[in-house]
Amino acid sequence: MRVSTLTIAALALSLIGATLRAQTEDAAAKANSYPTQVFYLNNTSSVSEATDILTAIRNMLAPQDKVFLVQAQSAIFVQGPPDQLVLAKKLIDDLDRAKRTYRLTYTITEIDDGKRVGTQHFSMVLVSGQRTTMKQGSKIPVATGSYETGTATSQTQFTYLDIGLNFDATLDESANGVRLRSKAEQSSLGADKSIAGVQEPVIRQTVLEGTAVLTPGKPLILGSLDIPDSTRRLDIEVVMDVVK
Repeated sequence: MRVSTLTIAALALSLIGATLRAQTEDAAAKANSYPTQVFYLNNTSSVSEATDILTAIRNMLAPQDKVFLVQAQSAIFVQGPPDQLVLAKKLIDDLDRAKRTYRLTYTITEIDDGKRVGTQHFSMVLVSGQRTTMKQGSKIPVATGSYETGTATSQTQFTYLDIGLNFDATLDESANGVRLRSKAEQSSLGADKSIAGVQEPVIRQTVLEGTAVLTPGKPLILGSLDIPDSTRRLDIEVVMDVVK
């Protein structure tokens, strides 16, 4: 009895498929028999940081190893052979490092016609990689509208504006040093201006925003801000110290 070439090819493909399925099932059964170890992230505080560590582990371990993140517990579950668990632990130890704490001290010097007339110091403690803000000033009420109630009583609506000094800073450690992303904002009230018969406040605002590389203990001038309609200016200096 003659067997066609197509029949032989079909039988060969069937055997190959059965072999591959058996190998896959064996590999899955073997993978499920590997131990599972839980690694806790002690220094990671954000979802993005934990996800980055999870991605690095998945990329470095074998494809059949199982890696899961439980964000609520700040824990990563790894199932795989012992040598892969050792590798996972090393990766987590290297990536989940304790973050340094720094103190930033801003010094704002007011100069009038070339003479120093006042100095203010503002200090804030930051953790590397985390944004920190600080505000000092007042909330000024500004009328935004009015309406009549059912009893013909006029009601005025107000909003509040932050007037004063605002600092926004983020420190990031890099190979070249500690990088500061900083924003210093000063606002003040000017003379009221009449608009459609209504006296409205004028807000003066000056913003200094930029990036700089800091050296611990070494002051750095971030910039100078001229105060409108005056001979005064503000020099903003910052110094960074390592807390721990």
